[in-house]
Amino acid sequence: MGQKDIGEKILEDYNDVFADIVNVFYFHGQQRIRPEELSPGRLRSHYKTHDDQLHEQERDVAKFWNKGEMKLALYGIENQEKVERIMPLRVMGYDGAAYREQLLDDKAREHYPVLSLVLYFGMDHWTAPKKLKEVLKIPEGLEPYVNDYAIQVCEVAWLTEEQINLFQSDFRIVADFFAQKRKNKDYVPSAQQMRHVDAVLKLLAVFAKDERYNTILDIENGEVPKTMCEVYDKIEKRGMETGRREGIKEGIKEGIKEGIKALIETCQELGVTKKELTGKLQEKYHLSENEAFQYIEKYWK
Repeated sequence: MGQKDIGEKILEDYNDVFADIVNVFYFHGQQRIRPEELSPGRLRSHYKTHDDQLHEQERDVAKFWNKGEMKLALYGIENQEKVERIMPLRVMGYDGAAYREQLLDDKAREHYPVLSLVLYFGMDHWTAPKKLKEVLKIPEGLEPYVNDYAIQVCEVAWLTEEQINLFQSDFRIVADFFAQKRKNKDYVPSAQQMRHVDAVLKLLAVFAKDERYNTILDIENGEVPKTMCEVYDKIEKRGMETGRREGIKEGIKEGIKEGIKALIETCQELGVTKKELTGKLQEKYHLSENEAFQYIEKYWK
């Protein structure tokens, strides 16, 4: 499993975040689904190919929406960083497997809908097909008889400020991050309190390709940041500390170079041979023979 999938799934698997995403995209921000009404859905399903081989397919995140003992719907979330042309086929496969599961349930008196949402985290617009017919090459005359199948794609980085503000969970921070990343050179951190700090930072570390998000959690010392403002304060502080340490290291390196240069010039004036000087450099500065030779070639006048 890729690190991106892991980062996305950790955050989205929290019921409050999952409910928030569904409420915004399906109910325009109305609090129709409560976190306590969600339960885990089956992620894995199996199918046979033409060669009679059994294969497995896996959703990213899936949850049932329940009212008491009754299942009202099954929601699935699929995460995409890149545009994928065959996404309608993939989603149709996931949804079809969920409907087949209902078909095989002898105890089921009523059947519930299956809905899938594709969360697209790319910076460019989704340009791939969103309907099954757009993927298929349909022979002339058959088009009216081929059933279509549409998918729902949310372009996270292209959400409006009004849409972003509909979120009430940590996903608002994520959506705001991607929207700002697309529009602005600099990211202005949010002051919203985070509930799932570790999960948010893991997701951002993956997509921003910046390991600093993974290294600023210091739970043992009780220094867990609560907002993105605090996160960036810690990043800036650690950056300054790292810069200071690197500066010291560079200073030491320069000092050693100056010492080697002075030794070579002195030995040359005293008539020491290059071969003898090579041994002295190796002994004093713990250099290899090749490194010592390179310094001599550089500073020997």
